[in-house]
Amino acid sequence: MKINKIREMSSPELEKELGELKSELFKLRFSLATHGLDNPMKIKEVKKDIAKIKTILRERELKKAE
Repeated sequence: MKINKIREMSSPELEKELGELKSELFKLRFSLATHGLDNPMKIKEVKKDIAKIKTILRERELKKAE
């Protein structure tokens, strides 16, 4: 997911996307542990997307506090 796309999303949309990515990460980890993944790099991509969303949410929170 591109950072520009994330910045365009509203905070409630980001919260929803964050929840979806966390559940996807859980499923990927579970799948890796049970029978392996076709693309193990997908876990890394999802973790980076989660970090990007959390960063944008934190930036907005700090901006609002000023």
